[in-house]
Amino acid sequence: MAAVPFPAGSAVNLAPEASPAASISLVVPSCNLRSPRHFLGRASLLHSYRERRPAAFRSNAARAEVSVRSQQPLDVTPRPTVLVTEKLGEAGLDLLRKVANVDCSYNLSPEELRAKISLCDAVIVRSATKVTKEVFEAANGRLKVVGRAGVGIDNVNLQAATEKGCLVVNAPTANTVAAAEHAIALLAALARNVAQANASVKSGSWQRSKYTGVSLVDKTIAVMGFGKVGSEVARRAKGLGMHVIAHDPYAPADRARAIGVELVGFDEALARADFISLHMPLTDDTRGIFNDETFAKVKKGVRIINVARGGVIDEAALIKALDNGTVAQAALDVFEQEPPAKDNKVVQHENVIVTPHLGASTVEAQEGVAVEIAEAVVGALRGELSATAVNAPMVSSKVLTELAPYVSLAEKLGKLAVQLVAGGGGVKDVTISYTSARSPDDLDTRLLRAMIVKGLVEPVSNAFINLVNADYVAKQRGIRISEERHPAEGGSTQAQPLESIAVKISNVESKFSSAVSDGGRVAVAVAGRIKDGLAHLSQVGQFSMDVSLEGSVILCKQVDQPGIIGKVGGLLGDGNVNVSFMSVGRTSPRKQAVMAIGVDEEPSKEVLHRIGAIPAVEEFVFLKL
Repeated sequence: MAAVPFPAGSAVNLAPEASPAASISLVVPSCNLRSPRHFLGRASLLHSYRERRPAAFRSNAARAEVSVRSQQPLDVTPRPTVLVTEKLGEAGLDLLRKVANVDCSYNLSPEELRAKISLCDAVIVRSATKVTKEVFEAANGRLKVVGRAGVGIDNVNLQAATEKGCLVVNAPTANTVAAAEHAIALLAALARNVAQANASVKSGSWQRSKYTGVSLVDKTIAVMGFGKVGSEVARRAKGLGMHVIAHDPYAPADRARAIGVELVGFDEALARADFISLHMPLTDDTRGIFNDETFAKVKKGVRIINVARGGVIDEAALIKALDNGTVAQAALDVFEQEPPAKDNKVVQHENVIVTPHLGASTVEAQEGVAVEIAEAVVGALRGELSATAVNAPMVSSKVLTELAPYVSLAEKLGKLAVQLVAGGGGVKDVTISYTSARSPDDLDTRLLRAMIVKGLVEPVSNAFINLVNADYVAKQRGIRISEERHPAEGGSTQAQPLESIAVKISNVESKFSSAVSDGGRVAVAVAGRIKDGLAHLSQVGQFSMDVSLEGSVILCKQVDQPGIIGKVGGLLGDGNVNVSFMSVGRTSPRKQAVMAIGVDEEPSKEVLHRIGAIPAVEEFVFLKL
């Protein structure tokens, strides 16, 4: 059958009047439908299409064959909407406009932001916009991505984002050099009184002796926070002939040694430094960390530069330290409140140089940040995990690609397991077992665990689960998840990441007694594997089988005798239910067996009742996938 190509953006008319012999080909965007793009919640195009077909089109009198082919792109999904609340470089906006409707609405009040957010799939902010818990609640579940055009994310409520399954991404690399350069600029301006001398000359004075500075050579600078910006400041300070020490409890010592930096404790850094340059994030632990107690530990006459976050310095304590000479000078690009009040004592102090949060304000950095955050947001809207995700575990693209088929398997096993649970006790204890030829260090299972949680929770709730919030949702619902790894036997190789995945729900009753595993506790157990790139059910309870997990499944426990398969198949055929496969697992001939039947449509209650009425059928259950 020849495919009918359509240009991008054209409509495809699937008319219900099509004759029985009609053959219609729908050309869809070129993509791998089993790729990890649905990890953040993207719906299957094929599933969506099947659900929307008119009944007449599905009828026997007007059956049309629809072949879905990966050929010429056709945009059949609505464009997402991205809200940009603060100025963003044109290069970034151009990237966004290629895939989304972009709403640039600047200087929104909190009320205006909450009113708009329910119409948006993503929002991009800088430092001024506060994305609060109330904003996430007002989004009504539509908001999937928050992009922070910059490094700091203290203006985004990460807890609320995680609860709602909203990915938060930032742009941590594009403005690194710009921020480091600004720190060095303030360092030099501070040492040589550049700002004060400039103002003095412009006012008509000529006071050379008053503005005598200090040299940087052979002075010690303490870099507080040895991340991307801090390490770049350290490199430049070394070039100025300074001795560089650094404090960062999470920095690797070998990275510091590589550029000639000595890592020291917090108090030692304070005691040794002639200059202190702050590059730490604003967290509950660092908020107000430079307070009266801290300033009491510094070398008298120290000079402080802050291009990180304003809240790490207690401004009232800094004023005291400046007035009593503990701190000789300070250069600040950030403040507790931005913009600071006109009568702010720190801003007005004669020994303080101030700039209006210019750390990332270079032409090159602004364009770079715009492109970096646009790429991260676009990728997230496509269902991809960004390397700059703040509230999701980092999973490399190599791991994503390798585990792609297992992701579908993991979710389907979770769905199967929870549907086999009976009673109102709920799911509390879940054990996930991975059988692999690889060592535990070579097998990243976080993504698979998240998808199993998705499969367990979504069918029995209105929750939206993804890699961002899976562990949080499990904890909130009291689901205890343990993971086990078992070595694969002879036939497996390390080329295949997993031989099988098993999901066991303990301390529950089962709708299907054959799904109960042996052992000390009652447990529903299912297992699966990947065969020819597709998810297969390989075990239910103690019964082995080989069932493709495409469509839905009927499980029947019956006496192993001739004619049962034919009877069940005949009843499904009479009910116009198409059977895609059938597999039987048994304990021994003429004893008990479990038959797994794959179906394309959901059988009616009458058909299911008739299957249950077959004398040899002891029990059965219908499972929707």
